[in-house]
Amino acid sequence: MTVKSLLPLYNDRPDREGRDRLEILTALIGAPAFDPIFRDVIIRVPQGHRVYQWACVVDACERARHSGLDLCSTHFQEWGTARESGTTRAEFLTTAEPLPRAEYDQEGSCLICPDRPTSPRTELRLCIRHYGAWKYSVSVRDASVDFDQWVADQEPCEGYGNCQVTVCPGLALSPLGLCCWHRHRYMRDRRPGGAALPSSWWQRYEKQGQPVRVSYADQNAFRAWCAAVGPAPRPGQVNLRGLRPLLRAEIQWGLFAHTQEDRHSIWKLDWIQKLVNLARERDAGSLTDLDLDGFPRCHTAIVKKMLHYLRLVYFTPQQAREAGFIETDHFGIRFPARASHIDLTAISQRWLRDLLWDYTADLISSPRRPRTAAPIDGIRRACTELSAFLEVDATSGGHDPSALRVEHMTRFVADQRHREQNGLPSPVMKGLAGEPSTVTQVTRTDVFNGVRKLLRDALEHGTAERLALDREFIIAMPYAGNETLRARRPFPDEVARALADGDNLTRLAEVHDPDDLGLRDVWETIVVTGRRVGEVLKLRWDCIGHYGGLAMFWHDQTKVGNYDVAIRIPDRLYDLLAERQRKTLDRFVARHGRRPTGSERARLALFATKVRNPAGTTALSYTWFNRGFRDWVNELDLGQLVPHQARHTLATNLLRAGASLTHIRRYLGQVSDRMAAHYVHLTSTDLEDVLQHIWVAGPGTAQPGQLLAGDATPLTREQAQALAIDLSRRSTPAEGGFCTFQPVVEGGACPWNLDCHNCDKFVLSGADLLYWQRKREQWRLLAEGAPDDATADYLHRYFEPTARAIDGLESALAGLGLLNDALALDLRKPQDYFHRVWSTAFRAADLAQAADDEQDQVDDTTDEQEQCA
Repeated sequence: MTVKSLLPLYNDRPDREGRDRLEILTALIGAPAFDPIFRDVIIRVPQGHRVYQWACVVDACERARHSGLDLCSTHFQEWGTARESGTTRAEFLTTAEPLPRAEYDQEGSCLICPDRPTSPRTELRLCIRHYGAWKYSVSVRDASVDFDQWVADQEPCEGYGNCQVTVCPGLALSPLGLCCWHRHRYMRDRRPGGAALPSSWWQRYEKQGQPVRVSYADQNAFRAWCAAVGPAPRPGQVNLRGLRPLLRAEIQWGLFAHTQEDRHSIWKLDWIQKLVNLARERDAGSLTDLDLDGFPRCHTAIVKKMLHYLRLVYFTPQQAREAGFIETDHFGIRFPARASHIDLTAISQRWLRDLLWDYTADLISSPRRPRTAAPIDGIRRACTELSAFLEVDATSGGHDPSALRVEHMTRFVADQRHREQNGLPSPVMKGLAGEPSTVTQVTRTDVFNGVRKLLRDALEHGTAERLALDREFIIAMPYAGNETLRARRPFPDEVARALADGDNLTRLAEVHDPDDLGLRDVWETIVVTGRRVGEVLKLRWDCIGHYGGLAMFWHDQTKVGNYDVAIRIPDRLYDLLAERQRKTLDRFVARHGRRPTGSERARLALFATKVRNPAGTTALSYTWFNRGFRDWVNELDLGQLVPHQARHTLATNLLRAGASLTHIRRYLGQVSDRMAAHYVHLTSTDLEDVLQHIWVAGPGTAQPGQLLAGDATPLTREQAQALAIDLSRRSTPAEGGFCTFQPVVEGGACPWNLDCHNCDKFVLSGADLLYWQRKREQWRLLAEGAPDDATADYLHRYFEPTARAIDGLESALAGLGLLNDALALDLRKPQDYFHRVWSTAFRAADLAQAADDEQDQVDDTTDEQEQCA
């Protein structure tokens, strides 16, 4: 596999391609915004770099990481011992002692001989000769000899020049011309060319001031080895010597561009050095020349990512259009959980591909661009399906748009419907595992609507006329409509019990979340709070807290534009999330060797993913959660269930417990009462229950009509947070409302002789509206029929408190959007729903007729008795 397929080349002058690209990269690398540490041929990354971390993760430890680990060799051994004793990694890292840099990692020149390297076996920064002299001086003389004075008295020696290895910047250790590391490497490679020094060369030649001659069995073989061998591995260093200029600039730009990503993958410096060595061995002129066959997996991933960075530099948007792809980064857009590159080369017809490119570019650069890449994926699939069909059905493969007719579109529509009806696979689309994608109602709808939208857009903008595309061909694509939206059912009782069973939840955590990323905690939070899955997954670390003694849960309801919203939660859930907070902090400490700062802690995701997330700010994906949940449900054999049904279940239970639609809407973060009703499956009986939980003060109170329970109550933010959803009150039915005086509610006698309408403990519910409206009409009729104005004014003043209470009830219902529903209900008294005697009714005319018949019977009996007498 070559990387050239990843970077399509379309150039009129290929002879200038490499030179032009080198000029572009040279200008970018020389720009002020470019990090200067990546400009050098030998890149030296400082310790503690944000992206390219190479030092031991123990805080302040100066030693390099060992064998692909994040600990040095010494701390790795200590960690193995501590782990056996039951110590956690976070505890070990916070107590581990930092170590100075190892002797063999230290580089530099001798303190006395600037042209000779330091000995690899000492920290004194002396060459081998002066180190031996110092040891001899200490052993012969008094061990208290002053080192600084001794160094000042020594004479410097002439060096041996640079290491003869082409890519090595080090100093030669001996007249052989190799540094310490390459001398050992030369011995390990069995001394190609047979280069050797004479025996006792220092005593026989150098000490006598005579040159040391190197003998070779094959000097050309030795030179070839020096030219081919790689550089010595150095901590925090990438050696780009020996690379062609364009390839070197591409790697420098790729390393810098990788540091500009907020969410970046891990590129270890030793991986990059090995990649550089492989490219040098193959004498590649550019990353596009590399053949990735045989490359390690990590190197292949690095090359592909670097090529993405180069696409943005090498290709303008118009050149990308010619090449058959689109980069959303060209427009400053990056969709969530998606790469910038969108490949359009599967669409073989150039006219169709250009139509799609132009439409997509206009869409993502418009003010109303989509929030996700789903619309773009849908229309790309539609064009890919149409392209594959035209390739085999239309004349000349559909490459000539003027030759397309209505029968081609008609056959394409029939083919898609046939595949949907018979469950056949798509001719071109593949699934995630590479298997053919089956055509379903959803995919067929997306294809029809996508093709129709694209072609009609071309028709409206005149592009179809310029392409000579037949209008009948365009309008032959029918509108497929939208998939019918059906409400999710709440969980049945047996399913709810299974999903909340302790043993089942334990299995969910142990089997389907072995890394303990929080799968069970997410599910329990969804069940208890009724939040959307995405709202729980995207929680920040500081999402919980106690306010006024109440456990509060802070989250963002991004779907409806509500941010930093708080609800009350049970203490059990609070403790569960607090434990997850501790685990998240421990993971940060285990990765970085220190506790996060205040700003870092605020950005942490509570449920952080392990993939490309070194800072811990990226949350787990919905795909990850859904996969684990689906496998768990399948094991339990509960049927087709989705996590969102928990939200419907909670909404329905809240309604049964007496919450109003408005409170359910606000609690669940829904856009309207209509959506709340969609979630709770509202019936007329439910509506009656809702109306009965809207209470206002009665006419006998100091403020008749004041709302006592409902959304319109003027509350402060703190009061609203503390209110929660439970608005149930202990009450007992009374005429036209409810009595809330607790001794009466508990069965005692009323001390005011049931004078409810003048009592301040009497409240009106939403179910009493029609009763009190009839009362108001009755008093108005009485006032109109009064014999004089004084009597009418008295009646109006007497009924005024009751009228204010009725007005308050109407205002409360209107504010909640329930006034029309309350007026439409034929409720007489709330007592009708509590006792059979109140639900037995008779027509007034029938009762009057019955009374007349009874009186007639009495009169007849009296006449008969008188006649007999």
